[in-house]
Amino acid sequence: MKNVLIVIIFLFLGGCVARKHSVTDAQTAETTADSVHFCNADFSICFGGTLLIPQTEKPNPVVIFVSGSGKQDRDGTMAGHKMFKTIADYLAQIGIASLRIDDRGVGETGGIYEESTTADFAADVLTAINYLKSRKDIDSKHIGLIGHSEGGAVISIAATQSSDVAFLVSLAGLASDGLDALKKQNRDLVEQSELPDYDKKRSNEINGLMFETAYRYADSDSMEYKLNSTYDEWKIKDDKYFKSLNIEFDHFRFPVYSYVRTAVSPWYRYFLRYNPEEFLSQIKVPVLALNGDKDIMVSYKDNLTNIENGLKEAGNTDVTVVVLPGLNHLFLHCKTGARREYSELKEEFAPEVLQLIGDWISKRIE
Repeated sequence: MKNVLIVIIFLFLGGCVARKHSVTDAQTAETTADSVHFCNADFSICFGGTLLIPQTEKPNPVVIFVSGSGKQDRDGTMAGHKMFKTIADYLAQIGIASLRIDDRGVGETGGIYEESTTADFAADVLTAINYLKSRKDIDSKHIGLIGHSEGGAVISIAATQSSDVAFLVSLAGLASDGLDALKKQNRDLVEQSELPDYDKKRSNEINGLMFETAYRYADSDSMEYKLNSTYDEWKIKDDKYFKSLNIEFDHFRFPVYSYVRTAVSPWYRYFLRYNPEEFLSQIKVPVLALNGDKDIMVSYKDNLTNIENGLKEAGNTDVTVVVLPGLNHLFLHCKTGARREYSELKEEFAPEVLQLIGDWISKRIE
């Protein structure tokens, strides 16, 4: 891409401070970990987080961590791995501060996660930015965002709404249409499952029907009725299909009740209609986009291609895309990339990725 640094390498928020106390970080003597609290402009949600600050005489460049789907604590704890804390500790050692925040409804942050959308999470990021700008120990000209998974979409939205964002780091960041992302993710999960082939076929079929129906009625009050009707019609045909297999026991179950409850939520309705091009085409700040080649939650081929194309449309001239071999969705060295493998892996975060992130940010804050 002319004039754009695209490197494909197979290495494979206006708030107020409520209260704060400081403790010396155990791992790095020259940093402090501040427990911080701040609120959005109308005080409807107050946030709790940790601001890790290198002790320097000058204001510090800083990154804000943004989590992916599902309620997470400030450390980005998933399957026992503290992704955000690990990255934050590394960045502090090279002079970069960081703010990691409990998600809505988690830890010391208020709000109701289940009633929030990806756009709401972007508003939370803007609140965090405004809070950091109020601090004398933060360099407000170098505020970056690091988003994991859905957090990649969140930081893209936030970057189009704030001129204070200096750079973006996308960790397996979502950059596909919501509907396409759901279809691809579930097909990959089904393919890697231990289901027999005939159940894989049935799973892909009902998933596709339900996703399409949910998308079609995402803005309608009748979504719940339409989803249940779609399932009931499919079930009649599926019963006939299974009977034709002459198999004694049917162990396949589609969780229709829980799926419908999820689908009618504000988050799911917004996510289905999410269009990354709308935001990527406006981003002109430096972007680092990383994915593991064993990630089955966010496909590196689809999402990195979309990031590249979207930023090219924006005329962005500082984009680095890296595919990392042998790493899963949590950037852990793995064998299969399956979710059931996560808890068996010992490392917190691939060390080569820590260095890659640190080196890339350091060059953009010089």
